[in-house]
Amino acid sequence: MILEKYAKQYTIRSYECDCNNNLRILTLMNILQDIADENAGLLGFGLDFCINNGLTWVGTNYILEIDRLPKIHETIKIVTWPSARNKLSAYRDFEVFGEDNKSIIKATSEWALISLARRRPVSVIDNLPIKDIVEFRAIDTDFPKIPEVEELENQYKFRVRFDDIDINKHINNAVYILWACEAVDSQFRLSHNPAKISINFKKEGFIGEKIMVVTEQKSANSLHSIRTYGEDERELARVQIEWK
Repeated sequence: MILEKYAKQYTIRSYECDCNNNLRILTLMNILQDIADENAGLLGFGLDFCINNGLTWVGTNYILEIDRLPKIHETIKIVTWPSARNKLSAYRDFEVFGEDNKSIIKATSEWALISLARRRPVSVIDNLPIKDIVEFRAIDTDFPKIPEVEELENQYKFRVRFDDIDINKHINNAVYILWACEAVDSQFRLSHNPAKISINFKKEGFIGEKIMVVTEQKSANSLHSIRTYGEDERELARVQIEWK
């Protein structure tokens, strides 16, 4: 079997756009997750496979490079493929093409396969029914560590909502980008869009927990530490955004 990239068209709906008629970042992330799940299912290691084997996929890293965001009513093409693999990680890449068929977004992600019973990673190589990959990376990276936030004055606090939780009963990966973007000044965002987003996922977060997004912004770059506070304090994710 020769593995090929998986492609799907998607038309941007009005309610999926922000006040500038651009596709919302949260919706973009959900669309990428949706096509990834669909492709994984077709390849035999999607949701049904995981449920039947007591496993789940958990994201550990994400990088997106955004030339521009899709516009309202634009029909885009999304392409995804499993791009690399080692013992404890699987890599999945994406590319989004605009209505003019030009590449507008590239993304790469790293995932761990987790035993639900033990809540610990298991071997990707030993537990997947398919071994093939498409040996091409949309973004050639080893997911460098995002630096710590040093200035702690800018804090945005709230609680994890029911709608922030996914089928694994923890915070959905896409929500972390939303929280980081929401921590940036709204007037700045009216004239700026993300050009590059990097995420390091660190710990699970759960419904009802108190969340604090600590933000350090220097010109067109913002750095975010997303953490719980109160009785159980831990860092859940770091996000770095380059704006344009």
